[in-house]
Amino acid sequence: QVQLVESGGGLVQAGGSLRLSCAASGRTFSNFVISWFRQAPGKEREFVAAISRSGGITDYADSVKGRFTISRDNAKNTVYLQMNSLKLEDTAVYYCAQGALVRWRYEAGMDYWGKGTLVTVSS
Repeated sequence: QVQLVESGGGLVQAGGSLRLSCAASGRTFSNFVISWFRQAPGKEREFVAAISRSGGITDYADSVKGRFTISRDNAKNTVYLQMNSLKLEDTAVYYCAQGALVRWRYEAGMDYWGKGTLVTVSS
């Protein structure tokens, strides 16, 4: 089984930065991707960013492009989400998820999920 554990969430002021981590363990596949999703209270879950196993493919939602950077350290089996220039609307629970190298922008395309980590951006 694949286990995903997010960490790094917390309280940060608008304009600040935060780095989230997603540590993976257990069974993995050569063609898997790790995606980040987020969900604010009372709102729908939305795609944030994704990265392939090799790091050769990355993808970002328009709302975070230019501010967030996804990366991975395969030696540590960890994916990171560096979040800069944070805005109030970035406040959400952030989840990492693993799926096949297809439909990585969609919840239905993901096979495994972490429990999430809360990011709160204050003014």
